Amino acid sequence: MLKNVLRIVIALIFIASGFVKAVDAVGFSFKLEEYFSPAVFNMPFFEKQALILAVLVVAFELIFGFFLLIKSQLKFTLSMLIALCVFFAFLTFYSAYFNVVTDCGCFGDALKMEPWQSFWKDIVLLVGLLILYFLYRNEFNEPEEKTPFKKYLSAFAFLTMVFVINWGITHEPIIDFRDYKIGTDLNIEKHKIAKDPSEFKTYYSLKNEKSGEVLEVNQDDYVNDKKYWEEGSPWIIDEAKTSSKLVKQGYESEISKFKPETADGIDMTEEILKAPKSVLIFAYDPKNANINILAQAEAKLSQQKDALILGVSTDPNTFKTINNAMMDGTAIKTIARSNPFVLTLEKGKIVDKRSAEDYIKQKN
Repeated sequence: MLKNVLRIVIALIFIASGFVKAVDAVGFSFKLEEYFSPAVFNMPFFEKQALILAVLVVAFELIFGFFLLIKSQLKFTLSMLIALCVFFAFLTFYSAYFNVVTDCGCFGDALKMEPWQSFWKDIVLLVGLLILYFLYRNEFNEPEEKTPFKKYLSAFAFLTMVFVINWGITHEPIIDFRDYKIGTDLNIEKHKIAKDPSEFKTYYSLKNEKSGEVLEVNQDDYVNDKKYWEEGSPWIIDEAKTSSKLVKQGYESEISKFKPETADGIDMTEEILKAPKSVLIFAYDPKNANINILAQAEAKLSQQKDALILGVSTDPNTFKTINNAMMDGTAIKTIARSNPFVLTLEKGKIVDKRSAEDYIKQKN
């Protein structure tokens, strides 16, 4: 009884983890790109293959999580999941120890986990899988019962997986776990951010030139104790080791990064959020965006009446027939995954969000 409960729980964790990544495989590929970047593993070739690898990892989790749930090919399934856990434990440990990737993306945008939380989650799963391997070892060679129900359920699960992954890649995620979901009022979110901001303090690394002693002192203690800064003080600030640390976590939202600017640096956020209707086309990677799609979307946007129309990208010359604005590419990626996509706001509230290709096909 206990081993069946443990098996089902672990299987559901893998299925849940795989599902939220399957919904947004493109978003998970962005996370893999972070791991392959020069700042982490420096594997530029794999950056280009990130989406393919993301789909493979997602499929791996879902398929073997499902196999574990229905007790199919148990020895092979447990072996594969143990290998997967070892792999993820290495990645999360590396992220946590060297502080290079702050969120592993284990549960996509549905559940944010800090690096050490992700690592210990992987360790707990690994221990659970090893226990299951030991408990089920005597059943590995028993013939597997293959019922019609299992076959139909497996076929349904596989087709569902393919549909969900494909929809998220070719359109937008079928379930939106991000801060920019339809119905979100950006004005309200920005008010919450302003009302409860995060607080940071500067920490100085001080070295005593006489004794060689090294101290780390926060900005308040430094100012309040004149021995650190009075004339003739032996304490010298090491600027290279001065850091800023979070001391109070405020209201967190990716919407804090929503800040379209003109090429001259003029912030257009307020104008966009106060307009009765704003229709914005975004491209986080304009060089690789489909030129025909961009042109058709621009043409359709130009037909919009009584709306603020704006093209937002990382290049001030992306859009040819509408006004251009600039925004950080990573910040654009947090809004939607398509390149390009169209966002519609009414007085700052998101009322529609879709890929530019779907926007073109949409009836007025």
